[in-house]
Amino acid sequence: TVWASCIEVNGDVIPPIGKPVSNTQLFILDKQLKPVPVGAHGELHIAGEGLARGYLNRPELTAETFIANPFYDKSNPQFTSKRFYKTGDICKYLPDGNIAYLGRTDHQVKIRGFRVELGEIEAALRQLDSVQDVLLMTRGDIKKNDELLVAYIVKTKGANPQANVLRQALKQQLPVYMIPSAFVFLDKFPLTISDKIDRKAL
Repeated sequence: TVWASCIEVNGDVIPPIGKPVSNTQLFILDKQLKPVPVGAHGELHIAGEGLARGYLNRPELTAETFIANPFYDKSNPQFTSKRFYKTGDICKYLPDGNIAYLGRTDHQVKIRGFRVELGEIEAALRQLDSVQDVLLMTRGDIKKNDELLVAYIVKTKGANPQANVLRQALKQQLPVYMIPSAFVFLDKFPLTISDKIDRKAL
């Protein structure tokens, strides 16, 4: 695969994605392309010697995602890449300098005025012993401001998770507006013929 960061994995804890490999720079930026502080969420951008020229025969997508690097400085070996790539990945810096992956920009939703990262909630749920896997979706009418978060959970074998227990566990990590309104417990996800989760069947 193509990769731009690495970390040594020890134990069962979901690891961060690490730090950039040689000749690569990673930037976590806000929508104004300004660096975010440690712990704040932003989009991951990649620069460096390994950056691709763009998408083959897709000039519009290339122009959208391979953009000018505002930090370019040919006199500074850390900023010699004129362009960088907007990954669409939502990340944050950890205090030790590693980068944690939180989700995708295309998985952002807005619930009652709050911007919510579904991947961050999914990651928090996966850390719980009774949860083998999880998928977050929204239900309701966003125009009427009654959209709700629903967590579809594949239970760990032999576990009997309870919605109120999961809510209490999540409240230790997430703000109230990110707590799912409903939990649906499954033995397995429904799949399409191509072995992807069948979201329409949920």
